[in-house]
Amino acid sequence: MRMQTDKVRFNVGGKLFETTATTLANAGRSSMFGATFDDQWNLQPREVNDEYFIDRDPECFSVLLNLLRTGELHLPPNIPEKLLYKEALFYGLLENVRTAKWGRFDGYQLNLTSTVKGRAPHHCTAIRAGPNGGCAVAHGSFVHVYNWMLEEHAPLILDHRKVNDIGWIDSENIVVSASKRSGDRVGGMGLFSSSTGDLMHRYEFKGQTAGSLCFNSSSKIFASCTGGIGMWDQVTGKQTDFFNEPSDCPLGDADKIQWLNGSNCLFVSALFPWRDHNHISLLDFRIKTRVWSWSNKVHVRENFIYGATAIEESNSICVAGYFEDLGFIDLRSTIGTIRWNPITRENKTHPYYPKLTLHAGHIFYSRGSNDGISVFSGPEYSLLTSSLGGVTRDFSIGCDRLLALHSQENVFDVWETPCPPNI
Repeated sequence: MRMQTDKVRFNVGGKLFETTATTLANAGRSSMFGATFDDQWNLQPREVNDEYFIDRDPECFSVLLNLLRTGELHLPPNIPEKLLYKEALFYGLLENVRTAKWGRFDGYQLNLTSTVKGRAPHHCTAIRAGPNGGCAVAHGSFVHVYNWMLEEHAPLILDHRKVNDIGWIDSENIVVSASKRSGDRVGGMGLFSSSTGDLMHRYEFKGQTAGSLCFNSSSKIFASCTGGIGMWDQVTGKQTDFFNEPSDCPLGDADKIQWLNGSNCLFVSALFPWRDHNHISLLDFRIKTRVWSWSNKVHVRENFIYGATAIEESNSICVAGYFEDLGFIDLRSTIGTIRWNPITRENKTHPYYPKLTLHAGHIFYSRGSNDGISVFSGPEYSLLTSSLGGVTRDFSIGCDRLLALHSQENVFDVWETPCPPNI
């Protein structure tokens, strides 16, 4: 990159600012200031002494300009934090603000930074972190959407259908699956605007009801449906494929599906407390084949598996057992023996809402019988405990944030990694 030190002048709300091309380049190509450069990062030609006029708040501009100069965020007490966020969003500098305020996600260094109260107790079922730091919370037949500043947008309304799952396609588009209403032949799945709450279009259905959702990098949506797993095109909304449930392998209404980029397979965990077995499968949609499977006949509830997640890096599956301990199944083995790694066996009651996921090399596990989330990386262990709200109903990780939803008080906590101190 060739960089000039040419001076640039801005008139922001009547106040003059002068900076250099080098400083503006720190904003990145996607920012508003990126338009002042050509493809070689040279300033676009302008008349001598010409200035850019921007009809915005000059005090916030001064803070953001200093951020570009130093990489540090210093907010004077007279400027409301949310006002600065709105100005940063206008200039395309929200990511710069986020990087200066919070460090790279580290499960062992997370701090509880805020708690957001919900609508009513006992009705929230799921939370999903968005790509821009916001989130979506399922609440009965509504989905409440929050931006990075934790301000609520217009809700997504499912017309008296119970929300089953939520998935972010990008920061502006959310897919929601819902149960069918009384008298309906099928359930619903639709694409909504995250900012306005408008229904953009409904996805085509062929006699199924969609449950768990996931996406792949080829613009495909997968949903656990009645009788198998369906696949839809994100753009057209048309159903493009369906993996019928084999007689010996439950797939429909699976509690979790997960796309594995490395193997181009779909991970499906069907861990039903009301059935007499657990089942986990890897499906290859390209050849319509189940390439790996594991099943566990449950004769006593102490043998039951309550959660599972695939770990591609180690070719294994992490599972959570009845005694709230974690185990691992080697995907390279056809036997499927669970290698248990006991954590605690003090609590003999099964988890209420167990959740298990992998992120940034850490395993996050919500036992569901308390308000905490356990974080594991090898032999190390940490515990995140909520400020209020009781049992952890669900949690989600995205955009360097962990968001934990609690059932009793219907609140969600926001956890972030503090920025390392400047030396």
